[in-house]
Amino acid sequence: MATTANPTRDDFARMLDEQLGAADEGGFEGRVVKGTVTAIENGMAIIDVGLKSEGRIDLKEFMRGEDEHGLSVGSEVEVFVDRVENADGEAMLSRDRARREAAWDKLESEFGEGKRVDGRIFGRVKGGFTVDLDGAVAFLPGSQVDIRPVRDVAPLMDMPQPFQILKMDRRRGNIVVSRRAVLEETRAEQRSELIDKLAEGQVIEGVVKNITDYGAFVDLGGIDGLLHVTDMSYKRVNHPSEMIDIGQSVTVQIVRINPETQRISLGMKQLESDPWDGVSQKYPIGAKLHGTVTNITEYGAFVELEPGIEGLVHVSEMSWTKKNVHPGKIVSTSQEVDVLVLEVDSDKRRISLGLKQAQGNPWEEFADKHPVGTKVTGEVKNATEFGLFIGLDGDVDGMVHMSDIAWGISGEDALALHRKGEQVEAVVLDVDVEKERISLGMKQLEKGAPTAGGSASASGLKKNDVVTVTVLEVRDGGLEVQVGEDGATGFIKRSDLGRDRDEQRPDRFQVGQHIDAMVTGFDRSKKPNFSIKARQLHEEKEAVEQYGSSDSGASLGDILGEALKAQKD
Repeated sequence: MATTANPTRDDFARMLDEQLGAADEGGFEGRVVKGTVTAIENGMAIIDVGLKSEGRIDLKEFMRGEDEHGLSVGSEVEVFVDRVENADGEAMLSRDRARREAAWDKLESEFGEGKRVDGRIFGRVKGGFTVDLDGAVAFLPGSQVDIRPVRDVAPLMDMPQPFQILKMDRRRGNIVVSRRAVLEETRAEQRSELIDKLAEGQVIEGVVKNITDYGAFVDLGGIDGLLHVTDMSYKRVNHPSEMIDIGQSVTVQIVRINPETQRISLGMKQLESDPWDGVSQKYPIGAKLHGTVTNITEYGAFVELEPGIEGLVHVSEMSWTKKNVHPGKIVSTSQEVDVLVLEVDSDKRRISLGLKQAQGNPWEEFADKHPVGTKVTGEVKNATEFGLFIGLDGDVDGMVHMSDIAWGISGEDALALHRKGEQVEAVVLDVDVEKERISLGMKQLEKGAPTAGGSASASGLKKNDVVTVTVLEVRDGGLEVQVGEDGATGFIKRSDLGRDRDEQRPDRFQVGQHIDAMVTGFDRSKKPNFSIKARQLHEEKEAVEQYGSSDSGASLGDILGEALKAQKD
């Protein structure tokens, strides 16, 4: 029977070394270690890292330029141990992985310190680009490429440039970088340096970089300033493009510098003389001026008196006769107008102008041309519940109160006789220039009517006179009558045609019939009112007083008979 030889002490030592070595070799995996190039053959570098077997790495992983790997036998390099031994018994090594691991170590340190890192944009992916940070691959979002959107990124590809790490996760292999953050920081540094060299009030040359509705941005040599439209000129500027063009060189003054926001406000008009200096002397109150309408608003119109000087014509000062209308219906932009200076406020740079004051008051002109009693003709513009508005010369209106439309009928009935657009005649009763009112009368033009402004004595009549009148017209409401042939005309109301009800019928009278009646009073226009009933009662009263009372036994017929007999005697 064969016997197995007992292992010697040396065998145990060898076996222990092999086991410990295997354990040590297992600790190499996933680490970056130093190795020595032992040979270069067939495009591969043979590298010894102290393991049982050597490893092979493609020379391309060492390339930094075209066909330049820079290796020779004996060169020391850092490599990443992926596996200690593969199926062929060789160590699995990687130069790229070693470079990436080294890059991650460096990037983590720089990220912690907030430093910038160098890299190259080498590819495009969804939502952005890929950046090589010396072996580590980072993601550059499209919004972080530049301060402003970039249409063509080609000039930025494969070009060494600085980036700022925004976020990194080594476990997930995720790095996010920004080129925009670097540009903004650099720009802020440059702005601070430039702003330190600028001062308010300084005059400087610049180039118009961009134009907006509210102004223009001017490049002052690396920093932009805003030239607001209101600071371009003392005259009205509707849009900045009226004054400047993109690319144009301009001379501006630094109006204000905000150290906190680093914003610079510029001005051009500040380099010109201020037209508002001495404006109170140039435009005294009451002066009549000639200007051009530059702008129209809901509340009025602006009129340019000279370049840089504008005044406001408030809507209430635009027209004597056109009330509550939009200013655009009275004047138009670019129209030349005459205005009157109403008020000047130099501190607030305001001038109040009057358009209507420069044209003359139509109410004064009407009063001068049409004194009280003048006959006028006009169109009925409107009928209200209290009268008619008549359009007159000078674009003014006069009003006929319903009581002055016709004699002998109610105001409501008189209003119903006329319609809008009808041509009528009237007489001027009163003109109030201050209140802009013209009072007219139509019934005063009827035959025999007293003249406007006349009196009772002018017609030769006074209250309680008994006169003989002639019936001119029989109406349902009474009789239109006239004293004599050319005397005053008046009206006898139905209720005044007799003392008894059966006598109060207008149809019992005829045109041309002569009637005795008493003057009972005068209306507002001094036209007399007559009454048969009042005459009868007056005669009865006189008879009773002269011949006794009916209570003494005499009848009223006896008394009246005696009175008539006495008149004949």
